[in-house]
Amino acid sequence: MRLKPEDSAKVAAAIRAAEAGTDGEISAIVSPVSDSYADIVLQWSAIVALFPLALVAAWPSLLLKAVSPVIGWEAPSLRILLSLLTIACVILFAIARFVIGLPSVRMAITPRAIKERRVRARAIMLFRAGTEQRTLSKTGVLLYLSLAEHRAEIVADAAIHSKAPQEAWGEAMAALIEAMRDNRPGDGVAAAVERIGAVLATHFPYTGTDPNELPDRLIEL
Repeated sequence: MRLKPEDSAKVAAAIRAAEAGTDGEISAIVSPVSDSYADIVLQWSAIVALFPLALVAAWPSLLLKAVSPVIGWEAPSLRILLSLLTIACVILFAIARFVIGLPSVRMAITPRAIKERRVRARAIMLFRAGTEQRTLSKTGVLLYLSLAEHRAEIVADAAIHSKAPQEAWGEAMAALIEAMRDNRPGDGVAAAVERIGAVLATHFPYTGTDPNELPDRLIEL
């Protein structure tokens, strides 16, 4: 799923239109992925690598049957058996590390709860770095979309959160999700921005006293 150049223009126009009716600031960020999930890859690779040990522990005779074509009829020593078992584990780990490291596989095997937490953590980090510190009146809202996880988050400044709780962004998230299902991320972000602007206009209507402190454009990481 990718954004097209016209999507950026569409979102920028939506931000300008939404901010015309409010003193609040809207920032929209799209990221291809929120985390490398390297720990998940290593965990699953280790589990796969331990499979020969578990198999031999359950059925010891399988190891002898597996190595007999390699070493012949001579009874193998314990050192040889353990060495071959170690080599098998290392090979399996390397194969699993490569396969599970593929983006599509990595995303498929990562639990949904973990993806949700890490997308949320990345959204909060970006909000604190690029939105929270740049609005003097503490009226900034970040719409964050992570494409690989198919997850989005809305993070609001303290002044906004006190008047508009997390439930207030339900329509914005619904509009984004509906468009994402049709593979229209640009339309989804623009629609979500429009609804975020409606919430802000209700609680923080435009007064003309609050300067435009955030760029009116889609930020692609």
